[in-house]
Amino acid sequence: MVNFFTMPRSLLLRCILTLVSSLSVLGDADSAQRDGAPPSKIAIIGAGIGGTATAHFLRQHFGPEVRIDVFENGTVGGRLATVTVNHQEYETGGSIIHSLNLHMQDFVKQLGLKHRRSVAGKTAVFNGEEFILEETDWYLLDLFRLWWHYGISFIRLQMWVEEIMEKFMRIYKYQAHGYAFSSVEELLSSLGGSGFLNMTRRSLSESLLELGVSQRFIDEVIAPIMRVNYGQNISIPAFVGAVSLAGAQANLWSVEGGNKLVCLGLLKLAKANLIQAQVTTISPHTTGETSQYQLNYEGPMEKGWELYDIVVVATPLQDSVGATISFQGFEPELPAVGGSYHHTVASIVHGYLNCSYFGFPDPKVFPFASVLTTDNPELFFNSVGCVCPVNISASFRRKQAQEAGVYKVFSQQRLGKPELKTIFKSYYSVQVTDWQAYPHYGSGQGLPPVVLHDGLYYLNGIEWAGSAMEMSSVAAKNIALLAYHRWNRQLEMIDQKDLMHKIKTEL
Repeated sequence: MVNFFTMPRSLLLRCILTLVSSLSVLGDADSAQRDGAPPSKIAIIGAGIGGTATAHFLRQHFGPEVRIDVFENGTVGGRLATVTVNHQEYETGGSIIHSLNLHMQDFVKQLGLKHRRSVAGKTAVFNGEEFILEETDWYLLDLFRLWWHYGISFIRLQMWVEEIMEKFMRIYKYQAHGYAFSSVEELLSSLGGSGFLNMTRRSLSESLLELGVSQRFIDEVIAPIMRVNYGQNISIPAFVGAVSLAGAQANLWSVEGGNKLVCLGLLKLAKANLIQAQVTTISPHTTGETSQYQLNYEGPMEKGWELYDIVVVATPLQDSVGATISFQGFEPELPAVGGSYHHTVASIVHGYLNCSYFGFPDPKVFPFASVLTTDNPELFFNSVGCVCPVNISASFRRKQAQEAGVYKVFSQQRLGKPELKTIFKSYYSVQVTDWQAYPHYGSGQGLPPVVLHDGLYYLNGIEWAGSAMEMSSVAAKNIALLAYHRWNRQLEMIDQKDLMHKIKTEL
């Protein structure tokens, strides 16, 4: 719950000036209801982690009376999804959460969910011919090997990631004090100044080389992590690269029963109405002094339209993902949302790993649970790993390589029989999920807008800074605060500068 603070009288003049300047930035914020009444109906399009978290936060801020409808044409959870193999479920979408992801931690606590028990497993990096980096059972030995092969590059990298994470953690203080941002640029600038903004425009490889990280370390350690996490290479922007590297550290966890349970729980906690339908058009609708949005929708069980005071689009708007929402009747036209999403294939294979392909003729001595790959054009897969089910009993043990196990293979294209026969000696089943999983990160891309129109918000723009469950949760909290403050014309809580100093002063 947000803590609101009463401003001292001495700040009155500054607040008036802030109000005047904010109007030019935020657009027609004065078109919000003038009688102080809360909105009657809010629509959220998309029931992934971003949409369901938005429903939860909007309920917190606007109270119990507002009606919150969540439109979802597919399955609740979006890119948090599972498949079933031999009566056990396995994550096929977003699968790991960092220990510093405070929103996700709070969701799990509020919903009474549990962290899934972790099962140890070693990782190695394969270059197409041999393993060039192997994890052992001894942490100090692993550190010595990193130093021996790459000098102090790994220390420089660790310090860089920790510095970025420390700055990013400021967002939780800002949001706890009720501050919001009208754009992704404003949010990033408040956390890390121009440095964070520059990191969205410069490549990861360029930034790391400037930091003093060796090219060899980038090619043999960093590139495999980018391939498994984002299916892309070291040319991705530095900020999203830092998000990816944070997700490759220790202290990672997942939800017992599957991460999608968070989305289902948040919908219930928000007392939101789930409408299984696809929104086809959004158009402005004005009656007297009241401005609303008309949503037309179609579903297997119902078809119709509704009017809403506030609308949050929590699903990608890019054509590459088959976006079907048409914005009609807006003058001027809404800002364009460009870019495309990256195509990644997740194959869940139940079978026997072909250890000979990795240089281990005897599978009994194959020690690795996960294999990452370098950026070698001859390699047709990004990673392969023996995965654990979403429910782990006390007696569970990870399958050994000589046993039939369940493996997740990430690749750019669907694996044909020749590719499957290369990685696996034999297999019982293959289940394929063809994801438009995350943005295709290119150079020179701008960050999509958060405010599409007064009372109309876009959540997924945050993904172009970094795609992760927590990034979507941060965006959800920001939009809930932004919508609340704009509705109530509390513009002094939006896009404020020098927030760390301001918060210390308030305390």
